[in-house]
Amino acid sequence: MMGFPEIPDGLIAQRPDPVRDRARLMVLDRGARTVKHAHFYQLEGYFRPGDVLVLNDTRVMPARLSARKETGGKVRLLLLKEVRPRRWRSLLTPSLKLGTRLLLEEGCSAVVDGRGTDGEYEIEFSCDVSDYMGKHGRMPLPPYIERADGTDEAADRESYQTVYARQSGAVAAPTAGLHFTEALLDRVRQRGVEVVSITLTVGWGTFRPVKGEDYRDHRMLPEDVSVGRAAVDQIRRCRETGGRVWAAGTTTVRALESASGQTGEIREMNGPTELYVYPGYRFRSVDVMLTNFHLPGHTPLLMTAAFAGEDFLRNAYREAIEAGYRFFSYGDAMLIL
Repeated sequence: MMGFPEIPDGLIAQRPDPVRDRARLMVLDRGARTVKHAHFYQLEGYFRPGDVLVLNDTRVMPARLSARKETGGKVRLLLLKEVRPRRWRSLLTPSLKLGTRLLLEEGCSAVVDGRGTDGEYEIEFSCDVSDYMGKHGRMPLPPYIERADGTDEAADRESYQTVYARQSGAVAAPTAGLHFTEALLDRVRQRGVEVVSITLTVGWGTFRPVKGEDYRDHRMLPEDVSVGRAAVDQIRRCRETGGRVWAAGTTTVRALESASGQTGEIREMNGPTELYVYPGYRFRSVDVMLTNFHLPGHTPLLMTAAFAGEDFLRNAYREAIEAGYRFFSYGDAMLIL
């Protein structure tokens, strides 16, 4: 897509840096057209007093479950969203017929009871799903992160979660936020920066591949956004005093842009967004973006290209490969000024 380089397998991070904020940080200055190299723990040096840092406080569910059909075949579930108690939307591997009964641990069972137009199923469980996930669920790591069954589960439950995660329901982490520590956030605040939280509950639409010849024809699936009064007030004050709005991650950008009117004025929002951002989009609410390096053929890369500029970002990716940066969810970060 758009001629971005393929990422060598050896640069796809399989585990996070042992210390969250020790990840590398590529700094792109859109005005000066420069690329510099730093580390994430140096991030506070790029803030100015009066800036606002906006975080997505969504919390990842241990949403991957294993089951068996009554005939014995293995089935993998990725729970997406609760429809009502004990009924969930889910992805299934392999595809199953309606009415198929699934057997899980501890006597829990489920029935495939519906199918949507986007490959999602509706599953009716016999047990309390939240409790079951807490005991038996696995973190929904992307498929390029390889794990044997049960391997590193305890470590991933901690590392594939931001330190400020609060609102449960996501099936993927806002990965740019994985690099923050509480100490780093305190240093950012000490520079006169307001740190505020919003929520975009990351669904599978964020990581659904873009298919077809023209990426502009892709359709985003809805994801729930909550932008509260406190965040709105802080962002408006920042704007009035000439500060910059920083968004930690593409999901935060999507939430803020969804909550902005045509003039860019932020407003409260509590509902779904289907906003699709790709090159040519005019950003209204975000001045600075923090992000990780993204998969070619996926919408987060399209958004980042829209923000940084396609040619500039493409060259930055090539430089990152040459410099040995670590890529994707557990990889290094990028700051776009």
